[in-house]
Amino acid sequence: MTEVRVPTLGESVTEATVATWFKKPGDVVAQDEMLCELETDKVTVEVPSPVAGTLSEIVAAEGETVGVDALLAQISEGGEASESAPAKDAPKAEAKAETKAETKAETKTDDTPVKGGEAVDVMVPTLGESVTEATISTWFKKVGDSVKADEMLCELETDKVSVEVPAPADGVLTEILANEGDTVQAGGKLAVMSSGAGASAAPAAAAPAAAPAAAPSGKDTEDAPSAKKLMAENNLSADQVTGSGKDGRIMKEDVLKTLAKPAAPAVSAPAPTAAAQADREERVKMTRLRQTIARRLKESQNTAAMLTTYNEVDMTEVMALRNEYKDLFLKKHGVKLGFMSFFTKACCHALNEVPEVNAEIDGTDVVYKNYVNMGIAAGTPTGLVVPVINDADAMSFADIEKAIAEKGAKARDGKLSMDEMQGGTFTISNGGVYGSLMSSPILNPPQSGILGMHKIQDRPMAINGQVVIRPMMYLALSYDHRIVDGKGAVTFLVRVKEALEDPRRLLMDL
Repeated sequence: MTEVRVPTLGESVTEATVATWFKKPGDVVAQDEMLCELETDKVTVEVPSPVAGTLSEIVAAEGETVGVDALLAQISEGGEASESAPAKDAPKAEAKAETKAETKAETKTDDTPVKGGEAVDVMVPTLGESVTEATISTWFKKVGDSVKADEMLCELETDKVSVEVPAPADGVLTEILANEGDTVQAGGKLAVMSSGAGASAAPAAAAPAAAPAAAPSGKDTEDAPSAKKLMAENNLSADQVTGSGKDGRIMKEDVLKTLAKPAAPAVSAPAPTAAAQADREERVKMTRLRQTIARRLKESQNTAAMLTTYNEVDMTEVMALRNEYKDLFLKKHGVKLGFMSFFTKACCHALNEVPEVNAEIDGTDVVYKNYVNMGIAAGTPTGLVVPVINDADAMSFADIEKAIAEKGAKARDGKLSMDEMQGGTFTISNGGVYGSLMSSPILNPPQSGILGMHKIQDRPMAINGQVVIRPMMYLALSYDHRIVDGKGAVTFLVRVKEALEDPRRLLMDL
């Protein structure tokens, strides 16, 4: 008997819906002949027959949702089986199975674990492009627990995304091979399950008890286990969280957003002692992405001679130009006109005049770059990433906006490859989107400069002897003083300021 299982569905895709079965039980199939078609949020996947034989059983019917590596069907190998054979033998097989199950049930005690079920390995799924290892964040089940097919067993964390691992079949979790906090490789074994008639008896018995508890939810979709765990830890109900997943499914990021909202001020109480507070502390291991960020930031501090210089820019002209042409820009190019393209263009212009800001130190050499690979810092639920737009100095406003939109979407979905985050020569960080009025950005090694954008704030300004209200933004340039002098840093910021306060200068290369 050969099992037909759900293939890898693509990066960050963990489940699919069975759309169409091309064969029915009893049909003879050839090797590589299409058995069924699966639909995901992104693509349609055809499932071929792994061997020649007869389709003996369909486990997942049309319309059912299945996880990666879930059992779809079973094939009896060999072409001698006829279409009528499965139908004739079915009553006998069922009778044998029932007799066998009854015999086992009579001979075992309540405290004796069920044996005789088929051992099923739980493997690490595909983790995404260029990701080869992950850390086990949470086990939702323990040894001895009964699980259903596609029920979440554990959650893995990588440098980019969190991956949930579903049960490949109904059964009992018999062994956990990798504990929470362990690092596992893609394709490695996580646990072992026991499947079969005996193993599936426990979930069947528990179903009536679980049904009343599930009834009040009022929706057919199952929330992410990591989200459930986080809501339970923080005394949140599903009604308090808005789900962004498929069909309103609550994800971990949704719970984090809800928790980030300011809470009502609590009544002040006397400060307890450290000993009394110890039992109310929670120790959580840093995610792999956060560990990487922390390490790189500290390396930057230890290596570079970092200084920061500041200036301010009047955004009146840029805002007016954007408002005038944003509708026409969107209609022609299919992308919104934002401020990032103006800042990117202004920085490219300034880097041409002050090339040391676009250079890097390699040992005792200074490497000057005659191109600009612009890094655009983007915040994600799991941490800061810096996707790189190559040859930004040769791109138009529309090309820059399209590239920023594409990279930003990939960053939020955790689909950025390592190649897309390497090779940057200069970085722009927009802390203003979070409301920051002024900050000192930290270098992204081995780069020598990073520009910090901030919140646009209306302020009274003295213009031609009169006080007027203008939309002002503070700019901050952090630079490596080993290669960039104060004169070069100030000149760079002044050129960016001039280009933004009079965008026509960009057209005339002034």
